[in-house]
Amino acid sequence: MSDRQSAALCTDALVIGAGPVGLFQVFQLGLLEIGCHVVDSLGEPGGQCIELYPDKPIYDIPAVPVCTGRELVERLLTQVAPMAPTFHLSQQVTAIAAQPDGRFEVSTSSGTRLAARAIVIAGGVGSFMPRQLVLEGIERHLRRQVFHSGETPAATAGRHVVVLGDDDAALGFALSLAGVDGSTTDATTDRPASVTLMHRRDAFRAEAATVERLRAACAAGRMRFIAGQAVALECSGDTLTGLTVAVADGSTQSLRTDVLAVLWGLSPRLGPIADWGLQLERKQLVVNTETFETSVPGIFAVGDVNTYPGKKKLIVCGFHEATLAAYGAAARVRPERPVQLQYTTTSPRLHQLLGVAARKD
Repeated sequence: MSDRQSAALCTDALVIGAGPVGLFQVFQLGLLEIGCHVVDSLGEPGGQCIELYPDKPIYDIPAVPVCTGRELVERLLTQVAPMAPTFHLSQQVTAIAAQPDGRFEVSTSSGTRLAARAIVIAGGVGSFMPRQLVLEGIERHLRRQVFHSGETPAATAGRHVVVLGDDDAALGFALSLAGVDGSTTDATTDRPASVTLMHRRDAFRAEAATVERLRAACAAGRMRFIAGQAVALECSGDTLTGLTVAVADGSTQSLRTDVLAVLWGLSPRLGPIADWGLQLERKQLVVNTETFETSVPGIFAVGDVNTYPGKKKLIVCGFHEATLAAYGAAARVRPERPVQLQYTTTSPRLHQLLGVAARKD
């Protein structure tokens, strides 16, 4: 069924946020036989682990001496696979409305409508949104010739491409366009007419090895670097043709531009959560630590988005919160059924749910 259909998709629970804590929330709900849908503003599960430190080591996950952010997410996705959650990615929850039957009706920025008996907000520090380039008239070029972090740029072959940014993602994208390091753009016919990386100064947040490859590519004439800032768009009708760039000596120059990739990364924003009528303290959701329910019955919050006395912003703490929130949600989803504590070491029913024993439904 299409996300844009008029009928709401019914689910026991909705998890808002597909970071590590949100994924573990799906697992804990599944152990209690609560099905769920998951909404996340990013295009893939993983949250901060994928966007901010996919390749950096994490040392404080129980029984896992070391793993990268990406490896942690991969293991969590493997763990939740038996629960078969439905993901709605690249969209934000924009509205939540309580219904007379006790459900919540939820709408997203992509037109998805869901009806859930319980909601768990696992949004970390908020939804990750691209840092935007703000110039007069840029709106009419967005996703046609101007692309921000998290978006897929248009075809670049034979075009003049400008990349803005100073981290590994920005430098790596520019190098790949230039056909450096054996990328898929090695064939001359597939390459852009030119590749320019621009940052306000000749210093980068990227790894030293990446910076060395950039400098070598510039020296070899495969691409170029400009220390400057875009101050205006140059257009012919509705077509972007160039940028006016302010450089260090105070002068400006014109830079031919057919495709502009603004790779300034993503920044977290609380976003619509602030408008849902939930009690907030310093832009965080206040919760009851018995069930991690917010000030609105049936809406729970786990991970970095919540606050309570003694709160610690650690992934392992979020896992604990997700466990208790699952039990709280179960009492709301099926109030007629006592919530039974079972152990994965001994419970035949849990073994069936996890796919390690044949189901007897």
